[in-house]
Amino acid sequence: MPPDGNFDGVRILIVEDNPVNLDLVMQLLEDDYELLTAEDGQSGIDIALAERPDLILLDLSLPKKSGWEVCEELKQTLGEEVMPIIALTAHAIKGDREKALRIGFDDYVTKPIDEDLLFDTVEKYLSQTKH
Repeated sequence: MPPDGNFDGVRILIVEDNPVNLDLVMQLLEDDYELLTAEDGQSGIDIALAERPDLILLDLSLPKKSGWEVCEELKQTLGEEVMPIIALTAHAIKGDREKALRIGFDDYVTKPIDEDLLFDTVEKYLSQTKH
C-alpha cells in the first residue's frame, strides 16, 4: 500500500546492482518519492555523501563494496547525521538480520520484496526523520 503521509520532496537512494530488482523497487516508489540510484557500493557511498538522501535502500551483495561495508562506512562518516539505512537482500541466511541490525542497519527487508512491507518500512523511518 502506498504511503499515507506527505512525503513530497523526500529522496530515497536505492543501491542495487541487479537491473530487474532496481527496476521493481523504482516502479514501487517512483510515484511517491524522488529516487536516486547507484549500481555499486562505492557509488552508493559517493551519492549518499553528496546528496544526503532521506533514506537508503541498500542491497548487501554489491560490486566494489558490499552493502555491509557501505553501511559501516556511512555510519562512521556521518555519525549522528546518518540517514536510515534499510538492507534489501535475497540472502536471508539465519543470523543475517541480527548481524545487519548490529552493524548499523535500521531495518532488513528480504527479496522477493513484499510490497506492503517495503512501503510500511520506508514510511516508518521517513515519519521519524525531519523533512
